[in-house]
Amino acid sequence: MVELGLFFALICALVTNVGYLLKHRGAVVAPAVDIRRPLASAAGLFRSRWFTIGWLVALVAWVFHVLALSLAPISDVRVVLAAGMVLLAVIADRMFGFKVGRRQWVALTAMSVGLGLLAVTRQPVEDAGLSHSTAALMLFQGCLLGLGALLIAGPGLTGARSERRGLALGAASGVLFGVSDVALKELTTALRLDGPLGVLSPSLLVAAIAAVGAFYASARALQNGEAVSVIAVTGTAANVVGIAGGMLVFGDPIPGDPVGIAVQAFAFVLIVVAGALIPAPLRAAQAAV
Repeated sequence: MVELGLFFALICALVTNVGYLLKHRGAVVAPAVDIRRPLASAAGLFRSRWFTIGWLVALVAWVFHVLALSLAPISDVRVVLAAGMVLLAVIADRMFGFKVGRRQWVALTAMSVGLGLLAVTRQPVEDAGLSHSTAALMLFQGCLLGLGALLIAGPGLTGARSERRGLALGAASGVLFGVSDVALKELTTALRLDGPLGVLSPSLLVAAIAAVGAFYASARALQNGEAVSVIAVTGTAANVVGIAGGMLVFGDPIPGDPVGIAVQAFAFVLIVVAGALIPAPLRAAQAAV
């Protein structure tokens, strides 16, 4: 079942990137998102044909994502989704007209090496993720919701340029997507253990708040920043939060020996560095409307 969950995660990674790039195509021609007018902003986004198509594609990806979380440890799912950043560069280059430079391909190599190291050092445990500390879950979610809010408000308060504001909003949406993932993992686990009543959990509210916040932050980020840069930052932030949540909240396994721990730490560094290098392609194609 874990392998099936990871297969669903791979499908999710592919479909998510297509959805993001379609949403970017629509977001850049939609009215600017204004969080003070959430309904009007959402209506403006969905009046854009490409944004609506991208959102529907992303909805399909979300279904596969939930299926993956229900079958596999969240850190493993996020490792597979991190591989989707490789697919992002290929899809952006071949299907959407973005030129991906040498720096980005170096990042893809680093990402592949990091993911390979994580795969060979992981210690499978059948019941990983089936138990967790409620206090640890609440602390983790609370701290990261606060970080997401800070990333949303901070650049505006400091007068950051539009491009930097877009990257900060992309990071905020990634953090919030990661928080939503952790909450969804708790809900799917509760559903397996307690049946339908398991979804009556505070995590349901947390998942909803994080998902709504991520929706607006992501849309505004796509309007302010360059597509591949914003999507890469969003994906990296979500992956880091998801993997950290798996280990800190759900007890996803880590190596028990110093060498294994060092190798995994190096792998995480490679993934983070790769996420930082992937943004900023040399040129972008004009969005088709």
